[in-house]
Parts: sequence; structure tokens; C-alpha cells
Amino acid sequence: MKKSFVLAALAATAGSAFANIRITEYSYSSVSGEFIELTNISSSTIDMTGWSFDDNSRAPGSLDLSSFGIILGGESVIITEIDASLFRTAWALGASVKIVGLNSNNLGRSDEINVYNGPTLVDRLTYNDQAAGGGPRTQNVSANTGLANLGTNTAALWALSTVGDSYGSYASTGADVANPGKYLPIPAPGSIALLGLGLAVVRRSRR
Repeated sequence: MKKSFVLAALAATAGSAFANIRITEYSYSSVSGEFIELTNISSSTIDMTGWSFDDNSRAPGSLDLSSFGIILGGESVIITEIDASLFRTAWALGASVKIVGLNSNNLGRSDEINVYNGPTLVDRLTYNDQAAGGGPRTQNVSANTGLANLGTNTAALWALSTVGDSYGSYASTGADVANPGKYLPIPAPGSIALLGLGLAVVRRSRR
């Protein structure tokens, strides 16, 4: 394994080593249901009992997320305005994808996504697609961002999904385009192990 490859791969994943639950995808208006995706980008399990979501009213406890339960490392979960079963059908999602449906704290074109653990703000995304640098217009399409931008609250660095993009986006039964239920930039556990092996090789080569 080449030194340059190992160092580049480690640099790409270093920021996820200490991270927590992050907003990884959203769509404010969709035939198949407005939604927000949250992902555990750490390697540890996280218990979401007592966690909640709210929009720009910034009120912890507005939508209880406790039913998500234990979230595994790399696992993504969904908040949507429609019934969970309808969302699952529209996006052909398996039963393993956890969904909290019937969210009434709906998003608009200029809004916020706030995630709380008890009273503590864990992540926030503030956007306004009608202002310069305010992020893309997520009508009938979702927006994604890379690992390095997660948790920075920089809407300008989010980009619209396209069918077959690097995030694995596809069309729903309602012809919306998104990739709910997974966040592909997270390395698989086997990849992390390989990176560790590669780093060991680099270290040995320096001796």
C-alpha cells in the first residue's frame, strides 16, 4: 500500500473519529415526504433516548426522537412529515431503517434543522435557498454534503442529489431524487481496519 494513499485516506476519515450524530441529508419539500436524515458518524453506539428535533423555533423536545433507540456506528435514521410506512414504501427502504414519521415541525425554504440531546444542541443546519450562499433549493430533491462539512453549519457547501451520484441517489416512486437511509462517505469497519494496517506499514517503512 502506497504511503500517499494511506495518508490521504486517513486525512479523509480523521474528522469522523470523535464525531457524533450529524445531519447528513435533507429535503424541505417532496412528493414522497419532506425528510431529514441523521447519521451516527462515530464508531460507537449512541442511545437516542431523550433526543429531539426542532426547526427554527429552537425548542428542545419539540419532536421526540427516543424511539430511534440505539444507533450503531455508521447507521442513518430518518425524520419525515408523512407516515413512516408510506415513506419506507416510496423509497423502497427495508425494515432495518429507523424512521420517525408524522413530524409537524415542517421545514420551509428558509429554516433550521436542530438536533438536541436533552437540552443540549448537538447539530444545527441553518439555510435559506433564496439568499446567496444560503444553500440549494431542496424541492423534490435532497441535499448532501461531505464528511469535512458535517457539523459546520455551512449550507453553501451542501449540494443537490442527482441519480447515480457518489451518495447513491435514486428516484422515489414519486420521482423525487435522494438517498435516505444511508450515508456513503462513511468508511466501512473493514476499511478502517485496512487503514490501520496501512499506517503500520508506513511506520515500518520509515525505520
